Amino acid sequence: MPWSAARREAYANDQASPDTLIAVSAASNRSKADKDPAEWPPSDGSYHCAYAATWVGTKLRWDLAADENERQALLGLAEEGPTTTVVYEPAV
Repeated sequence: MPWSAARREAYANDQASPDTLIAVSAASNRSKADKDPAEWPPSDGSYHCAYAATWVGTKLRWDLAADENERQALLGLAEEGPTTTVVYEPAV
């Protein structure tokens, strides 16, 4: 089901989650662009678990789907941090 204009606006301006905006270098931002975890894992391996948890938390928060490639990539990243917990609050 397509999102309403209000839902798209709420997603684009989500300031209630600490994971909405994460400061990164310009080079990192350009490198990632709009790629998902299947296309762009963080170069810093120590961040893989946190990245996967943040990504999954955002997907759950906004009830977003993941394709199979993305799901497999997230599972691979999650294997590196088996004790990492995904924390999120559903968006309203």
